[in-house]
Amino acid sequence: MAARPHPLTVYERALDGAAVVSVGSAGVVALDVGRWSDEPDAVDQVMLARCEAPVLDVGCGPGRLVAALNARGVPALGIDISARAVAQARDRGAVALRRAVEQALPAEGRWGTVLLADGNIGIGGDPASLLRRCRLLVGPRGLVLVETDPDDDADDTTPLTLRLDDGRSSRPLPWARVGARALSLLAPPCGFAVLEHWRLQGRTVVALRAL
Repeated sequence: MAARPHPLTVYERALDGAAVVSVGSAGVVALDVGRWSDEPDAVDQVMLARCEAPVLDVGCGPGRLVAALNARGVPALGIDISARAVAQARDRGAVALRRAVEQALPAEGRWGTVLLADGNIGIGGDPASLLRRCRLLVGPRGLVLVETDPDDDADDTTPLTLRLDDGRSSRPLPWARVGARALSLLAPPCGFAVLEHWRLQGRTVVALRAL
């Protein structure tokens, strides 16, 4: 039996145009590469307007948010573990590095805003650890903007698999689904207060302020 591909390999296939779905506790969901690769939409614009420079976009993907910030003259850096995503981000004019959030990063402790857009609070499957890492990345009174799960009560750390249209599935990917209510309970022990949250076009974003 052939070995199951690494999730990153399947994700990069999606970036190249292959049809890929995630399979997990939320069911079967198509990866929204078209939106990630498009220009910022109305929800993105709300997040961008609230960013306080400089901005670090964790899991930036093809770089739509970083490119938009850079085009406005806002100092911003995107990081992603995918070489393909970083290349696509740079091609659209974004400043981006191939780096995991757990690794050493530029300007630690001095970022004005950390973005966890597109559900990237799920990275690594341990939202509390990710928030604690973000607390080390932002400066005093720094801001973290978290796009949460559409289900406000979601609080699930079931891994995902990524499935290609030929039926092949990746190895499990550590991931988490966190809704706005769950995040509001998780944030204070990790060093953040909930500043505001809003819902627009079926997407929900929570703003956290470092304590």
